[in-house]
Amino acid sequence: MMQRRAFLKQAGLVSALSLIDPRGLFAAPAPMKIGLQLYTLREYIGKDVKGVLAKIAKAGYQEVETYGYSKEKGFWGLSAQEFSAALKANGLTSSSGHYEMNGFVQDGNPEALKTYIEAAKICGQTYVVVPHLNDQLRATPTDFKAVADKVNKAGELCKAAGLRVAYHNHDFEFKTVSGTSLYDVLLKETDPALVDFELDLYWVVRAGLDPLKLMAAHPKRFTMWHVKDMDKAKPELNTEVGAGSIDFKKIFQSASTSGLKHIYMEQENFAKDAFQSITQSAAYIKKSLLV
Repeated sequence: MMQRRAFLKQAGLVSALSLIDPRGLFAAPAPMKIGLQLYTLREYIGKDVKGVLAKIAKAGYQEVETYGYSKEKGFWGLSAQEFSAALKANGLTSSSGHYEMNGFVQDGNPEALKTYIEAAKICGQTYVVVPHLNDQLRATPTDFKAVADKVNKAGELCKAAGLRVAYHNHDFEFKTVSGTSLYDVLLKETDPALVDFELDLYWVVRAGLDPLKLMAAHPKRFTMWHVKDMDKAKPELNTEVGAGSIDFKKIFQSASTSGLKHIYMEQENFAKDAFQSITQSAAYIKKSLLV
């Protein structure tokens, strides 16, 4: 009798499953989008926002990371609504934006941050990123803790709005002052429930550190990467991804350890046409890294 009951239960389960689209049961996760930090094209985008977005899409990118927004000027003269419409018209999304946060870190006044949150939500972004800190805000270890406290507070405000805060590094964060570094303090003092990190791989390598060791020591905290390659002959310069000295294939093997959700190619200088360059990088990322 027990065998018969077990059989009937199993048969009923199979029958129910047969009514479900099998693609929903066994669907593979969506492939990661290839993103571009728009600072890469800072010489062009302010002159023709919509035209540049069209070229970005043609170059092989699916999403962008913004920079430079202000309430007065919007995104290069476009309101958040207009910019969002321009993205959609070119089949692009924006998951993250770099927003000037020196004022908030200095005095904690949330008014500018509220305008960033509003713009980010209109554009469909998930992340409000701290892109850089002025020298006077990071001179001492005491300053480091104050920065971490403000980043946590920004994280609380963003979380309440359904967003996340992330911190983007250069190389200065890794320099030690009185035996400690800003980056160590940020990783230790910020709340993982509130704050993510956007790891700029070029600047980590430029600082003489190993990104893989950093990810292993702080798993799941680096949800975004800047994929920016280092010129072999002149390390102070960038080059197309895959043409430089950074072993991105090895780094991408640690994507799951990192907690990676988004990548943004960035290149700050060019030895050839910028649009040819970003097209080359997108093709390499797609063919050699996102496999």
